Amino acid sequence: MPTDPPPITPPSERPRDELGRPLPPGSETRLHLPAFDLLPLDENHRLGIEFFDAGNYFGAHEAWETCWIAAKGTDEQEFFKGLAQLGAGYTHWARGNAHGADALLGRALSRIRDRGTPHRGIDIDALERLIELDRTEAAAAATEGRPLPELGARSVPRS
Repeated sequence: MPTDPPPITPPSERPRDELGRPLPPGSETRLHLPAFDLLPLDENHRLGIEFFDAGNYFGAHEAWETCWIAAKGTDEQEFFKGLAQLGAGYTHWARGNAHGADALLGRALSRIRDRGTPHRGIDIDALERLIELDRTEAAAAATEGRPLPELGARSVPRS
Protein backbone atom coordinates (compact mmCIF):
# COMPACT_ATOMS: atom_id res chain seq x y z
CA MET A 1 0.00 0.00 0.00
CA PRO A 2 1.51 3.39 -0.92
CA THR A 3 2.41 5.68 1.91
CA ASP A 4 1.32 9.28 2.09
CA PRO A 5 4.05 11.83 1.40
CA PRO A 6 5.38 13.63 4.45
CA PRO A 7 3.47 16.79 5.36
CA ILE A 8 4.78 20.02 3.92
CA THR A 9 6.09 22.56 6.37
CA PRO A 10 3.66 25.47 6.63
CA PRO A 11 4.98 28.72 5.22
CA SER A 12 7.26 30.42 7.70
CA GLU A 13 7.26 34.11 8.45
CA ARG A 14 10.24 34.49 6.13
CA PRO A 15 10.09 32.92 2.67
CA ARG A 16 13.24 31.24 1.36
CA ASP A 17 14.81 30.50 -2.01
CA GLU A 18 15.85 27.02 -3.19
CA LEU A 19 19.17 27.28 -1.32
CA GLY A 20 17.53 28.24 1.97
CA ARG A 21 18.39 31.95 1.75
CA PRO A 22 15.76 34.30 3.17
CA LEU A 23 13.71 36.25 0.64
CA PRO A 24 12.09 39.64 1.26
CA PRO A 25 8.88 39.52 3.29
CA GLY A 26 5.87 39.02 1.05
CA SER A 27 7.83 37.00 -1.52
CA GLU A 28 6.62 33.57 -2.48
CA THR A 29 8.74 30.86 -0.92
CA ARG A 30 10.61 28.65 -3.34
CA LEU A 31 11.68 26.12 -0.71
CA HIS A 32 9.20 23.37 0.13
CA LEU A 33 10.36 20.76 2.61
CA PRO A 34 8.61 18.11 4.68
CA ALA A 35 7.79 18.82 8.31
CA PHE A 36 10.87 16.91 9.47
CA ASP A 37 10.08 17.33 13.15
CA LEU A 38 6.93 15.23 12.68
CA LEU A 39 8.83 12.28 11.18
CA PRO A 40 10.80 9.48 12.85
CA LEU A 41 14.60 9.57 12.82
CA ASP A 42 14.99 6.76 10.26
CA GLU A 43 12.63 8.51 7.83
CA ASN A 44 14.52 11.79 8.21
CA HIS A 45 17.80 9.97 7.59
CA ARG A 46 16.33 8.42 4.43
CA LEU A 47 15.08 11.84 3.33
CA GLY A 48 18.48 13.39 4.07
CA ILE A 49 20.10 10.92 1.68
CA GLU A 50 17.34 11.44 -0.89
CA PHE A 51 17.64 15.24 -0.79
CA PHE A 52 21.45 15.07 -0.95
CA ASP A 53 21.37 12.75 -3.97
CA ALA A 54 18.93 15.15 -5.68
CA GLY A 55 21.30 18.09 -5.12
CA ASN A 56 19.05 19.70 -2.49
CA TYR A 57 21.80 20.10 0.08
CA PHE A 58 19.82 22.53 2.23
CA GLY A 59 16.98 19.98 2.46
CA ALA A 60 19.52 17.28 3.38
CA HIS A 61 20.96 19.57 6.05
CA GLU A 62 17.50 20.19 7.51
CA ALA A 63 16.60 16.47 7.54
CA TRP A 64 19.89 15.46 9.19
CA GLU A 65 19.75 18.37 11.63
CA THR A 66 16.42 16.98 12.80
CA CYS A 67 18.09 13.57 13.23
CA TRP A 68 20.88 15.21 15.22
CA ILE A 69 18.38 16.86 17.56
CA ALA A 70 16.50 13.56 17.97
CA ALA A 71 19.78 11.71 18.67
CA LYS A 72 21.10 14.11 21.32
CA GLY A 73 22.52 12.20 24.24
CA THR A 74 23.09 9.03 22.18
CA ASP A 75 26.13 7.62 20.41
CA GLU A 76 24.56 8.75 17.11
CA GLN A 77 24.55 12.46 18.02
CA GLU A 78 27.93 13.29 16.48
CA PHE A 79 27.26 11.21 13.38
CA PHE A 80 24.07 13.08 12.55
CA LYS A 81 25.64 16.41 13.45
CA GLY A 82 28.36 15.56 10.91
CA LEU A 83 25.79 14.73 8.24
CA ALA A 84 23.94 17.99 8.96
CA GLN A 85 27.24 19.83 8.53
CA LEU A 86 27.84 17.91 5.31
CA GLY A 87 24.56 19.23 3.91
CA ALA A 88 25.40 22.72 5.14
CA GLY A 89 28.88 22.54 3.58
CA TYR A 90 27.50 21.70 0.17
CA THR A 91 24.84 24.38 0.61
CA HIS A 92 27.65 26.90 1.08
CA TRP A 93 29.32 25.49 -2.04
CA ALA A 94 26.12 25.92 -4.05
CA ARG A 95 25.88 29.51 -2.77
CA GLY A 96 29.49 30.18 -3.89
CA ASN A 97 30.98 30.45 -0.39
CA ALA A 98 34.31 28.58 -0.64
CA HIS A 99 35.43 29.37 2.92
CA GLY A 100 32.11 28.20 4.40
CA ALA A 101 32.17 25.03 2.29
CA ASP A 102 35.72 24.21 3.40
CA ALA A 103 34.99 24.85 7.08
CA LEU A 104 31.76 22.86 7.23
CA LEU A 105 33.06 19.96 5.14
CA GLY A 106 36.01 19.76 7.54
CA ARG A 107 33.71 19.69 10.57
CA ALA A 108 31.54 17.05 8.89
CA LEU A 109 34.56 14.90 8.13
CA SER A 110 35.81 15.04 11.72
CA ARG A 111 32.47 13.74 13.00
CA ILE A 112 31.75 11.14 10.33
CA ARG A 113 35.13 9.48 9.92
CA ASP A 114 35.17 7.79 13.33
CA ARG A 115 32.07 5.71 12.59
CA GLY A 116 33.62 2.92 10.62
CA THR A 117 32.09 1.63 7.45
CA PRO A 118 29.35 0.83 6.78
CA HIS A 119 27.16 2.86 9.10
CA ARG A 120 23.41 3.37 8.70
CA GLY A 121 23.60 2.24 5.08
CA ILE A 122 26.41 4.65 4.17
CA ASP A 123 29.84 3.63 2.91
CA ILE A 124 31.74 5.91 5.29
CA ASP A 125 35.12 5.29 3.63
CA ALA A 126 33.80 6.37 0.21
CA LEU A 127 32.01 9.37 1.72
CA GLU A 128 35.21 10.38 3.49
CA ARG A 129 37.13 10.32 0.17
CA LEU A 130 34.45 12.46 -1.51
CA ILE A 131 34.53 15.01 1.31
CA GLU A 132 38.34 15.16 1.31
CA LEU A 133 38.49 15.80 -2.45
CA ASP A 134 35.82 18.48 -2.35
CA ARG A 135 37.26 20.10 0.75
CA THR A 136 40.65 20.36 -0.96
CA GLU A 137 39.00 22.13 -3.91
CA ALA A 138 37.02 24.48 -1.64
CA ALA A 139 40.14 25.35 0.41
CA ALA A 140 42.11 26.11 -2.76
CA ALA A 141 39.32 28.31 -4.12
CA ALA A 142 39.11 30.18 -0.81
CA THR A 143 42.89 30.66 -0.59
CA GLU A 144 43.24 31.75 -4.22
CA GLY A 145 40.17 33.97 -4.13
CA ARG A 146 38.62 32.25 -7.11
CA PRO A 147 35.07 30.99 -7.60
CA LEU A 148 34.20 27.42 -6.79
CA PRO A 149 33.68 25.18 -9.81
CA GLU A 150 30.19 23.92 -10.65
CA LEU A 151 29.36 21.29 -8.05
CA GLY A 152 27.92 18.66 -10.35
CA ALA A 153 26.13 15.56 -9.13
CA ARG A 154 26.99 14.19 -5.71
CA SER A 155 25.44 11.22 -4.00
CA VAL A 156 25.78 9.55 -0.63
CA PRO A 157 27.77 6.35 -1.21
CA ARG A 158 25.78 3.32 -0.04
CA SER A 159 27.18 0.24 1.60
